[in-house]
Amino acid sequence: MFVCAGCGAELTAPVSRVALPVHTHFGAWEQLHPPLMEPATYAVEPLPSGAPRRPWDDEVGFAAPERIVIAPGDSRDMVLIPEKCAGYCMGIDGRDGSNLACGGCGSAVATRMDDCGLWQAVWLEPDAVRRLPCGLPAVPTPDWDELDLELYVVPPVGPDGCWSFRWEAAVPVALAHLVAACEARPVALPGPLTDLLGEALARCLPAGPPERTARLAGPGMPAPRPGDDVLLVPRHPVTGEPWRPPHAAVVVPLDIGVWAHFALPGETSPLPASGRVPEGVLRDDYPLPPRPWRSFTPHHTAFARTLARLPALGRLPELRAYYDRFANWP
Repeated sequence: MFVCAGCGAELTAPVSRVALPVHTHFGAWEQLHPPLMEPATYAVEPLPSGAPRRPWDDEVGFAAPERIVIAPGDSRDMVLIPEKCAGYCMGIDGRDGSNLACGGCGSAVATRMDDCGLWQAVWLEPDAVRRLPCGLPAVPTPDWDELDLELYVVPPVGPDGCWSFRWEAAVPVALAHLVAACEARPVALPGPLTDLLGEALARCLPAGPPERTARLAGPGMPAPRPGDDVLLVPRHPVTGEPWRPPHAAVVVPLDIGVWAHFALPGETSPLPASGRVPEGVLRDDYPLPPRPWRSFTPHHTAFARTLARLPALGRLPELRAYYDRFANWP
């Protein structure tokens, strides 16, 4: 748990560290979002908030690095600072700095953010809090074969026919890594990904006959063949590290929720393969999957900022030229 650095008051429930979600800073404008973090978890943002457009610019973030983010429901004994609760239209966005004070001593310790376009979160200031063991046994980091991957599946479309905000942010983050891995050369993607997101992929990836091929790979899937050009693999939900094949290969990390949707087999029909429905069993055909009411729109800022922070952009002239041409699409 985290406590106030000044008076020692408990500010959070017991929480365990996980990887910072790739969609953390990328939300859908004028839309309310769910909590960023799962209950009883926290993550650390290693960089200052506010992203540079390019690594060679002097632009820097305005908040300290190493901020700790938790779900709002895991906060304890903190009160809002009324004069610092400004926002755009639907909530508060932290524009005035820390807006939560310790209930014990009154020190500003955190920032609640829940305005439109923002994932609901509480950001603890690293200098205002300290980590304290809660006395519970430590949970070991699970290996890939210990993860129940079905629990991580994130459907691309919700029941209302809207695309998942998480997908709209996580997919362009992966595409930025893919463009860098392929050095801005055209690449072919696996059929299911192209079938679902083809129009969006065409906006992000270089045009022309594909010079490389990307394939899905990861735990529970057939072992990739040596020589496969690029592998789209899941990020570990706790460490954030990409899955690695047994042989050397170029890997592109993909949000585990998106990856699991494509990699895991879908549900099968409840009807028997042959014969009749057993006596006493009511027939209930599966409903059709939800269909999006519009085409998939990748989060352009997620793509541009991710690409800007990749080391390859500074050393590969062709990739930098690609960034200048495509990163700021309308």
